[in-house]
Amino acid sequence: MEKLTQKFYEKYAYVQTKLIRDFILKIDWSNRFIGIKGSRGVGKTTLILQYIRQNFNADNSVLYVSLDDLYFTEYKLYNLADMFYKKGGKLLAIDEVHRYENWAVELKNMYDDMPDLKIIFTGSSLLHLQQAKADLSRRAVIYEMPGLSFREYLLFETKQFFPILSLHDVLENHIEHAISIIQELKPLAHFESYLNHGYYPFYKENSSSFHQKLSEIVLTVLEVDIPQFASIQTSNIIYLKKLLKIVSASVPFKPNMNALSVRTGISLNTMKNYIQLLNDAQLLQLLYVPEKGINSLNKPEKIYLNNTNLMYNQADENANTGNIRETFLYNQLSVSYKINASKESDFLVSDTYTIEVGGKYIFR
Repeated sequence: MEKLTQKFYEKYAYVQTKLIRDFILKIDWSNRFIGIKGSRGVGKTTLILQYIRQNFNADNSVLYVSLDDLYFTEYKLYNLADMFYKKGGKLLAIDEVHRYENWAVELKNMYDDMPDLKIIFTGSSLLHLQQAKADLSRRAVIYEMPGLSFREYLLFETKQFFPILSLHDVLENHIEHAISIIQELKPLAHFESYLNHGYYPFYKENSSSFHQKLSEIVLTVLEVDIPQFASIQTSNIIYLKKLLKIVSASVPFKPNMNALSVRTGISLNTMKNYIQLLNDAQLLQLLYVPEKGINSLNKPEKIYLNNTNLMYNQADENANTGNIRETFLYNQLSVSYKINASKESDFLVSDTYTIEVGGKYIFR
């Protein structure tokens, strides 16, 4: 436990608190049992450490651990928590929970057996957290953390803060807001960079190696996360990769399931399951007509990559203007609004707004 404590103190000392995402304000930190889920690379670890740095001293009352540490190949998480709790521990932050077998059961037991212990946990894989949500739903308050919005990216790059606006406000008062924004900066000067590498906060570490790191994240999701969750044989991982590549080459993809089955060599039912798994892993976004909802058994109207960074990473030569714009809008609005396919245009937002994404020039 001493080594884990020492590792925590090192992280505590070096975490930066100058740039903190707005997502930290969306979490009700007064809850005793908090889960933060999201795709790999969106900054969950940094957020937890920033919260600790802002609210706690580095003492025996708080501890951060990551379950990918070799310590947990020999020792149980529950036993660590019990020892920490008996020594006066008040907050235990647990990262990468999906790396640990039976994590949901042990977390539940910790919550029940240690009534004065506050627990915060994260998982890089949405798949495992979704699987365990039923076990934790009566106890944990679970939040979903997205990647950076363009507004947040501008804050990171220019230190200029702009308030969050509702879609209704943007549509009704867009001229007024546009005039106010361009007096502070020229947002289109930063837009292309955001589309290419601004969705995942780790771009700040080294933008030149961003896409190499993003490719590694995609491979980890395909080769580790999805197979582990869905019990997919190693020999079948190639079909997941093939399916993602085909979809990426023609985003937005209008699926003909029978033709796609023939092209990939995947049976129809298995392919539907694979598409849903890629969506759950936040590599894809599935767009349905309103009456079909999001039932995984229904055929989506269109399939998008989850964000524009993935477009440049997976199909850069096919990332044309219209596709980039549609993917950007879907990705940004889906954080706060229900998005469906529209019979009249591209998107139907909250059953209220019909949006057509068009125009030849992306930066005008």
